[in-house]
Amino acid sequence: MAERLVVGGASGYWGEASHATAQLLAHPGLDVLIYDYLAEITLSIMARARAKDPGAGFAPDFVSAAMAPNLAEIAAKGVKVVSNAGGLNPEACAAALRAEIAKRGLKLRVAVVEGDDLTARAADFAERREMFSGAAFPDPAKVASINAYLGAFPIAAALSAGADIVVTGRVADSATVLAACIWRFGWGAGDLDPLAGGSLAGHILECGPQATGGNFTDWREAGDIADIGYPLAEIGADGAFTVTKPAGTAGLVTRESVAEQMLYEIGDPQAYLLPDVVCDFSGVRIAAEGPGRVRVSGAKGGAPTGRLKVSCTWQDGFRAGYLFNFNGREAGAKARAFAEAGLARARAKLRAMNAPDFAETCIEVTGGRPGAGAYEEVALKTAVRHEDSRAVGLFLKETMGAGLATPPGLHGFTGAGRPKPSPVIRLFSFLIDTAEAPPRVTLEGEPLPFAPPAPPPPEPAPAPHPFPEAEGEAVALLPLEALAVARSGDKGDAANVGIIPRRPEYLPWIAAALTDEAIRAAIPFAKGRIERFHLPGISAMNLLLHEALGGGGVASLLNDAQGKGYAQRLLALDIPVPAALAEGLA
Repeated sequence: MAERLVVGGASGYWGEASHATAQLLAHPGLDVLIYDYLAEITLSIMARARAKDPGAGFAPDFVSAAMAPNLAEIAAKGVKVVSNAGGLNPEACAAALRAEIAKRGLKLRVAVVEGDDLTARAADFAERREMFSGAAFPDPAKVASINAYLGAFPIAAALSAGADIVVTGRVADSATVLAACIWRFGWGAGDLDPLAGGSLAGHILECGPQATGGNFTDWREAGDIADIGYPLAEIGADGAFTVTKPAGTAGLVTRESVAEQMLYEIGDPQAYLLPDVVCDFSGVRIAAEGPGRVRVSGAKGGAPTGRLKVSCTWQDGFRAGYLFNFNGREAGAKARAFAEAGLARARAKLRAMNAPDFAETCIEVTGGRPGAGAYEEVALKTAVRHEDSRAVGLFLKETMGAGLATPPGLHGFTGAGRPKPSPVIRLFSFLIDTAEAPPRVTLEGEPLPFAPPAPPPPEPAPAPHPFPEAEGEAVALLPLEALAVARSGDKGDAANVGIIPRRPEYLPWIAAALTDEAIRAAIPFAKGRIERFHLPGISAMNLLLHEALGGGGVASLLNDAQGKGYAQRLLALDIPVPAALAEGLA
C-alpha cells in the first residue's frame, strides 16, 4: 500500500466534547490528532483572561480534558498531536502540559510555535485600513488582541525535530493537518497541488463531526448524534485523501456531508487564501469509495500571496438583551409592544439625563402561526448597544420593569437572574507582509532554528466558472431542500451559503431561482452585495453575502449572529423546475 498519513479531527471549537480523543485513539493506524480551539472572538476572551492572570490565555481543557486522561495511550501508540490551544499564551499551555506529562512519568516532547501575537504592536498599525470595509484602525487603547494567521511550515519543522506534541497560537485552521502532511511526505513550498490537498483535508477535519453528519441537512440519516463519530482523513503523498470515521460510531460519511463541510465558511472557492498556498477547490471531486468512506481529490494550488491575514479584536461599547416567550392570539404583536415599551422607558430616562441614545437596537420576533385570530407562540429577542454600560443596564432594568404592564402571554425560563451588560468585541481584519510576523519555534524550551521556505512566483488567477443555463419550461415548484443540501457559516460580517444539488441537473434551476431579491426576501439581514461562485467539480454553488450579520460575532445584536441558520432559510424557498425534474420529488 502506498504511504499514507491518518489524521483525526478531535476538536472544532473551544468547548468541544472531550470524548473524541479516546474515540479516535482507538482507530487502528492513527498517526496524528489535531485540535482546533480558536475563532476570532475566542482570542479576545483569552486576552481578558490573560489580563487578569498572566498564566491564563489558553484553552485549559485541552490539557485537562483532552490530553491528561489520554497521554499514556498517545505515548504508547506514538501518535503525534498538533493543537492551536495555546491561544494567546502558548508557553503557559505547554508548561501545563509538561507538568501533566511529568506527573505520569512519560517522555513526550512538547514544542511551541508562536510569533502570531502582535497585540503589543497596536500603535504600529494605526494607519491600516480594514480589508473588507475600509474602516480606520480602532483606538489602540481599545484593542483586545491582534493575531496573524501563521502557516504550516514552522509546525512541520517542530515535528521533524522530534516533537510529539506541538502547541501553537493563532495559525490557519487547516495548518495543523497540512503541517503533519509536510512532515510525513516532505512537501516543499513548490508542491502547490499537494499543499492545496493537505489544506483541504485540514478544512474538512477542523470542525470535527461537521464532516460526519453534524450540522447536516439530512440530519436524520446521521443516527444517534450522542454517539457520533469524529472524522478521519487518510491522506496520500499527492494530497488526495479519503474521509471516514471510527468503526461502531454513529454519524455518516457521504458525498453530501463532506461537500457541505468543504463549502463551509469559504468565499471564492478558486481563491481560498492561506499562508502557504492559494487553494482552488472548484474542480475538487468527491465520490463514495465504499460504506462510510468518501474520496476527495482534485484540489489545485497556486503560489501564496506573501501576505498574512491579521485579526484584531477591539471593544466598541457594551450590549445586552433578553429572550422572552409570548403566547395566545396576536402573540407576535404583543411581543413587539412589550419590547417597544421597554425601549421607550429606557430612552425617556436617557433623555432626562441628557445622555446619548442607544447606538443600535434590535427587536426580533420568531415563530408563530399564520392567520388572524389564531393561537400562536413566539420567541422575542430585544437587545441594545451603547458606549456606556450603565445605559445598557438601564435598558435591562426598564424592560424587566414593564413586566406587569405587558400584554398577556409573557413567560420564559427563570432562575438565571437579570442579564448584565457585556463588552461588544468587533473584528478588524487587515493584511501584513509575511516577514512582519516571523514564527518562533521552540522544542522543550530550546529555540529551534527555522527559516521559511521561499515560495514560487505567483501565476495568473484562474477565470471564474460560469453557471450552466436552465433550458426548458419551469412548471413545478419544489422546496430547495428537495433539490439540494446546504450549509452556512460566517467570516466577520459576511456569511456564506454552500449549496450542493442532489443531482447535477438541478443546479441550473437552483442558480436561476436564487436571485438577489429571492435571497434577501429569505434573509432580510443581508444588506451588502451578494457574490455567486460555481464549483463544477461537485456541481455546486457558493453564495457569499456581505454585510449580512449585523457586525458578526459578539458585535451583533442578531439572534443568528454567525449565520448558522441562513442555509435553512434558503432551503425553504420554492424553486421552479421542469416537470421531468419534479417527477418523484413533489
